[in-house]
Amino acid sequence: MKSLLLAAALTTAAGVAAAADKYVLDASHSQVIFDYNHLGFSTTYGMFSGFEGEIMFDADNAANSSVNVAMPVMSMFTGWEKREGHFMSGDFFGASEGDMITFNSTAIEVTGENTALITGDLTMNDVTKSVVLDAVLNKTGTHPMANKDWAGFDATVTLTRSDFGLGAFAPAVSDDVNVRISIEAMKAG
Repeated sequence: MKSLLLAAALTTAAGVAAAADKYVLDASHSQVIFDYNHLGFSTTYGMFSGFEGEIMFDADNAANSSVNVAMPVMSMFTGWEKREGHFMSGDFFGASEGDMITFNSTAIEVTGENTALITGDLTMNDVTKSVVLDAVLNKTGTHPMANKDWAGFDATVTLTRSDFGLGAFAPAVSDDVNVRISIEAMKAG
């Protein structure tokens, strides 16, 4: 059942059947954490928050499910204001208010009881690339405080930042960025 939930919660299809249940992301418990090697001297960390998105979950037919997520580029937090400003500059994102990073699932391969490989279109810095998330279903059930159906997922992926036009200072500063994602979603309604 858990692998079926994972497949249904994270697979995309052209149309979503009426039997699909809508889950909305809990922005207060959803983050993207990233790290990269800085000149061989350290590992530098940052995160994004402020997610918007939904998972359409059809428990009877995984092919009728989907996930669509967006987060503001300017929600990036690195712990150092000057670094954040540099990342928002023309060297990297050239970001302005309202710029978003989006992920829309396109396929899934269930790999175990609670695991799957989720393929989707990642759009960042006006570039869209297909990426594969290595995902784990953490838990489903009734949230003890909200008294609603809830689901939690973790996922990882390594991105090559130059693929998205963000390759300044590579390879001295690693072109590969490790990404860890953790999200919670509640059933709407």
